[in-house]
Order: sequence, then C-alpha cells, then structure tokens
Amino acid sequence: MSTPLNLLVFAGSTRGKSFNRQLATAAAAHAGRAGARVTHLELADFDLPLYNADLEARGTPAAAIRLKELFHAHPAWLIASPEYNGSYTGLLKNTIDWVSSPVKGDPLWSSGTKPFAGKVVGLMSASPGAMGGLRSLSHLTPLLLNLKCWVAPEQFALSRAGEAFDPDGQLSSEAARKGLHSVVDQVLWAGQRLLP
Repeated sequence: MSTPLNLLVFAGSTRGKSFNRQLATAAAAHAGRAGARVTHLELADFDLPLYNADLEARGTPAAAIRLKELFHAHPAWLIASPEYNGSYTGLLKNTIDWVSSPVKGDPLWSSGTKPFAGKVVGLMSASPGAMGGLRSLSHLTPLLLNLKCWVAPEQFALSRAGEAFDPDGQLSSEAARKGLHSVVDQVLWAGQRLLP
C-alpha cells in the first residue's frame, strides 16, 4: 500500500468474550500487516445513552461528537456485527443513530450523513450458529447504503465461532482466515481507489 489508508475497525458488541470483538481484532491485525493505519475502536469506551430526540435537544453527548469525528476521519471501516434475533445489535443501531443525527446550529455536523457518505465499509459477523450471523449483515447493509456508504460486496460470516479461535485468539481454520482476509483486502483496495 503506497499511502497508508486510515481504517476504523470495531464490533457491535461490548461483551467481554464476544466472538465479534475477537473477529474485529483478527481483521485489524491483518489490515495492519497489509499496511493500513488501523484505529481499533471499542464501543464500550463511549458512554452513549439510548437515542432520544428530547435528550438530544438538551445537547448532543460528547461521546457522540467524538464518534462523529472518528467515523469521519477514517475513509474505510470494518464492522463485526453480532446477530441478535436475526438482526444487528441495539448497541450498533444506537451508535449509528447518534453518529448520524444532525447537530442543529453546528456548521460542522449539521448534516447527518457527513460521517458516513462515501465511506468504504466491510462487513463481517461471527456466531455459534451455522449461518455465522449472516442475517445481521443482510439488515445492516441497507442501513449503511441509506447513509451513503459504499458497502464492499465481499462479506464474511464465521459459523460455529465457539470453536473457530485458537487459544491466542487467532482463527484456526485456513478457510476462515481466507474468508476474513478477502473482506479486509477488498476494503483496503477499494478504499485506496475511492479516496477523494
């Protein structure tokens, strides 16, 4: 990679032993080896209340502004999305709702799509089930497209995630590593070409 791409990586989970946090860590490591400048974000570090327009009218939380800045500063993202009841998590939806909400009277953040528009986004998921959380990605994709993101066609769903990682947190299967790397590599490739 000639010029390092700023890449944001995060999971839609704060659970301590989350498979998707492990998957995000593996993706971040591969992206770093491929030459990206990686920011590995933990959503647990951002204290966001449940989105509510009345609450927002009293002032956008500082954590939401910081997330807007981080999302905007990275032209490419990798998101590891858990699957809850066949869709993505409330945590991930709440994060997106806050980051996409316009800040009235603020010249920098008056557009809700500003942190999202034109971003190259790779999606992956991990689940103990046979489908690997794939349904969460089918719901998350149109949400991100609506926010004007460029969603990478290559996606990865890790099935039977409870058996997929070795004691060091690495994917133990060559097929799983190839699936994950294909998403990361496509995002890095597209991110380089779609940079403004």
